[in-house]
Amino acid sequence: MPFSRVHLIAIGGAVMHNLALDLYAQGARVTGSDDEIFEPARSRLAAAGLLPPAEGWDETRLTPDLDAVIVGMHTRADNPELLRARALGLRVLSFPEYVYEQSRHKQRVVIGGSHGKTSITSLILHVLRFHGRTFDYLVGAQLAGFDRMVRLTADAPVIVIEGDEYLAAPFDPRPKFHLYQHHIGVISGIEWDHINVFPTQENYVEQFRRFVALTPKAGALIFDKTDELAQEVCVPSNPDVTYVGYGPHEAVVRDGRTYLLTKKDEEVPVQIFGQHNLRNLSAAREVCRLLGIKGKDFYDAVQTFQGAARRLETLHESPTARVFRDFAHAPSKVRATTRAAREQFPKRRLTAVLELHTFSSLNPAFLPNYAHALDAAHEAVVYFNPHVLEHKRLPPLDVAAVQAAFARADVRVVITRAELETVLKAQTPLQNATLLLMSSGTFDGLRVDEVLGL
Repeated sequence: MPFSRVHLIAIGGAVMHNLALDLYAQGARVTGSDDEIFEPARSRLAAAGLLPPAEGWDETRLTPDLDAVIVGMHTRADNPELLRARALGLRVLSFPEYVYEQSRHKQRVVIGGSHGKTSITSLILHVLRFHGRTFDYLVGAQLAGFDRMVRLTADAPVIVIEGDEYLAAPFDPRPKFHLYQHHIGVISGIEWDHINVFPTQENYVEQFRRFVALTPKAGALIFDKTDELAQEVCVPSNPDVTYVGYGPHEAVVRDGRTYLLTKKDEEVPVQIFGQHNLRNLSAAREVCRLLGIKGKDFYDAVQTFQGAARRLETLHESPTARVFRDFAHAPSKVRATTRAAREQFPKRRLTAVLELHTFSSLNPAFLPNYAHALDAAHEAVVYFNPHVLEHKRLPPLDVAAVQAAFARADVRVVITRAELETVLKAQTPLQNATLLLMSSGTFDGLRVDEVLGL
């Protein structure tokens, strides 16, 4: 255990609170702080005795005896605790820096891309666990069979990392996936995002070019060959690197169930669906192949993969209805997820509800990228909360501009939780219906099961 006493600034983040739990499990003395801590982080930190005594920042928590201070990406540069840590001369690390330090001696697999990262990473972890392999990991969602989203040990020979392209920390403008120094890298696709830090598409794409350039001698780069920008940045240029292109896995859909078609003309039933997930499966299969998992063993494992939390996660299922929750927020993912839900259950009425929550989705200049993203749904609803704009220090968003951006005359835009509850209650009773809820947020903590009476 390299650090015996650690303080985490922004401990309530999805990855950060899991990192805190992992450090605690390894025997470290862990403290932390955050200005807002939501579920499930609040309950999980409280159960471990790690929940801060109060929300907010308190520089007195930073003491000279700390071995390190780990900083989450949502920390601002003027955070008083960060300033205090600097003044004390403490060792300050972003969480990707810490993860790299703990995995220098391991084979590092880094899953990058604008979408599909969590699903690909989760698929790989599921397959490795299914076959009893020893590995470490960092993934952006809770996964069935894993008690935490982060594990860093001394003995595991390989680590699988979901590599976000967002900035590492307020003091480090490098994208996180540059810091991990991959041996095997994946680019699942590229679509301009994070407009608040990458103001142009070219600036955004450049981050992936740099990721590709970081692939070492004897390394491998796996990419979606059906994605135009991924193809552009992954043109084989280094003779010492193995380049592997993939497309959607061949499959057939029957009675609301997807079956993979193998090269041996076998049909493998899986619990996930949609063209985007068939691409994710192909990416995971290529990584697992490089990690020594044979084809048959891969197919044996993926049959029991239920998906990561909030990735087309089933909230309710009956003979005539399904309710899904998905992390979709980028335009292409919203489009793909909506289309997948329609194609999987073509005879059911599909209602798609999207929450605008990210910096990009709440930016008027970016909104036109959502044109026709919800067209596959019979009913389309878009929700945003003006309070989120205030919290992110963004200007107000015009409802009419949002409606126009989706290029769909009947899209309904709601801006209060009460309105959203009314929309959802109108879906009941759920009969011959599919309800798709898409957000990188929480719909303001809305309990969908209670609203729908599930």
